[in-house]
Amino acid sequence: MLTPMDIHNKEFKRSFRGYNENEVDEFLDKVMEDYELLYKENSDLKDRVNILNDKLQNYTEIEKTLNNTLVVAQKSAEDLKLNAKKEADLIIQQAQQEAEKIMQKANQEVVRIRAELENQRRKLNVFKAKFKTLLEGELEAVLSIDDREFFGEEQYEKNDEE
Repeated sequence: MLTPMDIHNKEFKRSFRGYNENEVDEFLDKVMEDYELLYKENSDLKDRVNILNDKLQNYTEIEKTLNNTLVVAQKSAEDLKLNAKKEADLIIQQAQQEAEKIMQKANQEVVRIRAELENQRRKLNVFKAKFKTLLEGELEAVLSIDDREFFGEEQYEKNDEE
């Protein structure tokens, strides 16, 4: 690529019927000035492109890092959620097992209390039967007492006379 200095230093051979040397020099000076401006602008733009490319690379790395961080955060959240669910399931399972033990114990206690109640009812019925038998025996004994033997013969005779 030509530089502005290449244009400035360019000399042409002279010929007999050539172009007007002053016009060519003036035109070359103008071309050189315009080319120099374009060359500087192009150089500035290349520098700017390099700076922007560096920034783009930096932003791309930041984006990549953020994406990785987001993926890690999502995975961590999912792991945390999964672990919380497992722990909740374990707590529920333990609670159900404990409830089952309590229910079994309560059922056993109910069976024991019912058996004890039935035993006490039998004992009460046996007591009633024995007491009834005792009372019937005593009643029979009381009824079998002859009033004459108890009060004596004389009392009955007086009552009969009256």
